[in-house]
Amino acid sequence: MKKNEVYKGLVTRIHFPNKGYVKVEGEDQEVMVKNTLPGQEVSFRCKKTKKKKAEGLLLEVVKPADIETQTPPCPHFEFCGGCSYETLPYEEQKNLKLKQVQELMWAVDPGFPLDKCLSSPEVWEYRNKMEFSFGDEVKDGPLTLGLHKRGSFYDIVGVNRCQIVHEDIRLVLEATCDFYQKKGLSFYHKMSHEGLLRHLLVRRASKTGQMLVCLVTSSQGDPLAQEWKELLLTLPIQGEYGGILHMINDGLSDMVRADQTKILYGQDYFYEELLGLKFKISPFSFFQTNSLGAEVLYDKAREYMGDVEGNVIFDLYSGTGTIAQVLAPVAKKVIGVEIVEEAVEAARENAKLNGLDNCSFHAGDVLKVIDDLQEVPDTIVLDPPREGVHPKAILKILAFGVKRILYISCKPTSLARDLQVFLDQGYKPVKAECVDMFPWTRGVETIVLFERQD
Repeated sequence: MKKNEVYKGLVTRIHFPNKGYVKVEGEDQEVMVKNTLPGQEVSFRCKKTKKKKAEGLLLEVVKPADIETQTPPCPHFEFCGGCSYETLPYEEQKNLKLKQVQELMWAVDPGFPLDKCLSSPEVWEYRNKMEFSFGDEVKDGPLTLGLHKRGSFYDIVGVNRCQIVHEDIRLVLEATCDFYQKKGLSFYHKMSHEGLLRHLLVRRASKTGQMLVCLVTSSQGDPLAQEWKELLLTLPIQGEYGGILHMINDGLSDMVRADQTKILYGQDYFYEELLGLKFKISPFSFFQTNSLGAEVLYDKAREYMGDVEGNVIFDLYSGTGTIAQVLAPVAKKVIGVEIVEEAVEAARENAKLNGLDNCSFHAGDVLKVIDDLQEVPDTIVLDPPREGVHPKAILKILAFGVKRILYISCKPTSLARDLQVFLDQGYKPVKAECVDMFPWTRGVETIVLFERQD
């Protein structure tokens, strides 16, 4: 194969996360092409050619796969990088995710007990948090507010009909984009670091209908924030605003953050409910992006844990303490550890809000904090970030020698890596299921119960 040449071939299989492998007639090696589906005939441009590894850039789906029987409900699907599986019926996309996770786990442990992927209660309009970017879809084109175009770092595609968010979020998105297009204000350019408009962060609670809207700009000009706020208050939203905020961010990176926050309306938080508990959520609080799906996940966690009466439970990587508080009513004590101080403060406040006095939360790196904890756990819950558990921390955690460890993973490749360590240290997976927390996207959660083998 030659670099930059265009080829056609059949996608024979797909590996997490959405890496398709294409067989080209007459060629010995398969080519990895992202954003494809098994059974598709595709054309691609060869990007890299090595003896054992070749990569291509998808140009066109020449012929869809037999399993693609659904017209994408979202008009932005072709260009937006958010969703990957909208051409598949829901059960097919769920099965595809399950197979990808199974392959990863079975490569490490052929006996890994995974045969089911639980559905999200809602498959459309389920997402409760979105971070939109200001930019342009083509160089020097009109102002756009939306998501990054598939495969592009710079181009922003408008997504005002996005189907995985609530209509209230779509209304705010469209009104904000129209407002700033008419005002003629500039967006912040990532390379020159010049311009005003950066991001729009919107969070909406599925249960309470409360919404937090945050405009993020640089300090290079006047974003007419008061006028923008008044516009939002006229929109016919179904829920209500918990708060409307203006955040100033002069950092050089493209991440959504705030050096300074001004409250334009309401307050800088809102409330959501999960499994009968109430949670206060601020702009940057970690909280599952699918509230109803989180109830499925945490209910399954309670089921896996079984009888924990009289147990001291360590909830490591505890975020805002959702799992800790779900387990607290049936445990002796739950101790959460989380590195993000804001999340720890929120966890403490939420525990008070729910009248739970047997929860405590500690801020710091799990690797260091568990050395200073006075209690000894009976059971441990792990819900680590995408990169998984730190290699040194995982050995410390397993050294407690508890009978059961519950592991909740948002990235199967990290779970597969950690699985090997569990096996080496005498822990066996006895129950496991996937939970489709992110319908139509590549993401999937996996919950595993490990037991120590004496």
